[in-house]
Amino acid sequence: MIREAVVAGAFYPGDKDSLKQMLGDFINQEETKVKALGIVSPHAGYIYSGKTAGKVFSKIEIPDKVIILGPNHRGIGSDFALYAKDAWETPLGKVLINTELAEKLLASSKYLQEDETAHQMEHSLEVQVPFLQYLNPKVTIVPIIIGGMGYRLDSLLEIGESIGKVIAEEKDDVLIVASSDMTHYESKEAALKKDKWAIDEILNLEEEKLFKVVRDKHITMCGVLPTIVMLKAVKSLSPKDTFLVEYTNSGEVSGDFSEVVGYAGIVIS
Repeated sequence: MIREAVVAGAFYPGDKDSLKQMLGDFINQEETKVKALGIVSPHAGYIYSGKTAGKVFSKIEIPDKVIILGPNHRGIGSDFALYAKDAWETPLGKVLINTELAEKLLASSKYLQEDETAHQMEHSLEVQVPFLQYLNPKVTIVPIIIGGMGYRLDSLLEIGESIGKVIAEEKDDVLIVASSDMTHYESKEAALKKDKWAIDEILNLEEEKLFKVVRDKHITMCGVLPTIVMLKAVKSLSPKDTFLVEYTNSGEVSGDFSEVVGYAGIVIS
């Protein structure tokens, strides 16, 4: 089944030329690129978070295989939903699902399930795809939504460990994209304070501490579960460096700093 874009024309331009122009504005092709194991990239409308996402993708090589992890905003479908077949379509064209990699991931974890339903209306993974297409037209993807009962830490760690083992056995490079915004609808000052706690744990590759600080400090980081899975996976792949590319918030665009959404771009290489 071809998954058609559902937020084109809303979160990002709905026609090819306008989308390519916007991506070209966001992405710096002259950046020195690193080989990344995982990244955190925001998923709001491009006018708010596209610049941050563009800066992250500008700094990394995009391999032919990418696993995209995102949260389930709508509560539809299974808790650990993997889209395993066919292709996704955006205004830039079709991106094939890497069925071989998808099957390996499904076989590796007792939690992951093949489920297209959860993906049909979810924006958090879709908004990452045009960046990948723009930078590597040959890219293939495996989209995975983490939600619902994913708040059980043991399940997140099992999935992350399973993904890490599969990637370690691949001959080709595989990138993991964790799609997440940070604090939602608090003041700029409050968001900055809370998000720093979370960002520090990500940079330190402390997935269990990230889980705890987000829970205990009531940080409304919508993609914390996918980020925990990504961190657990990349830790088994001998990461060498972590760095924050950018932290910003929606107030920089809207002018309203009383209730912002935070956006962080992070690279693990």
